[in-house]
Amino acid sequence: MSNCTSTCDSSQTSTLVFSCSGAADVGEVTDQAARELARTGTAKMFCLAGVGGKVSNIMNTIKAADKLIVIDGCPLNCAKKTLQDAGFTEFEHLQLTDLEMTKGTTPATENNIKKVVNVMLDRV
Repeated sequence: MSNCTSTCDSSQTSTLVFSCSGAADVGEVTDQAARELARTGTAKMFCLAGVGGKVSNIMNTIKAADKLIVIDGCPLNCAKKTLQDAGFTEFEHLQLTDLEMTKGTTPATENNIKKVVNVMLDRV
C-alpha cells in the first residue's frame, strides 16, 4: 500500500478539496462534487482518512496548500471536524443543508452534483 498513485501524497502546492464521502446520499453527492472539481482542474481531491490518521506526507502537503475546500453532506460536519482536529482552520466550507439538500432525500443526480460544484466554483 505504500505505492499510492492517487493524490494522497503530492509535493505540488495547490487547492485541495476534501469531501465527507459519507454513507448517506448526501455523502455521495459531496464525493462526486469533489471528483468533478478535480476533473476540471479547480482542485485536487485529497485524502480525508489520511488527515484523521495524521499521515505525515498528507499533513505536509495540506500545510503547503494554497487553499482548502471542505464539503460536508450533513450537519455532523465530519470533514470539517476532521480537518479542525488536525489543526487546520482556514478553509472554504460548504454543508449541503445550506443548499437545502438533506440526508435521505438528495440522490446523487447530475443536477445535485452540479449545484454543489457551481457553488464551490463561485467561492474559490
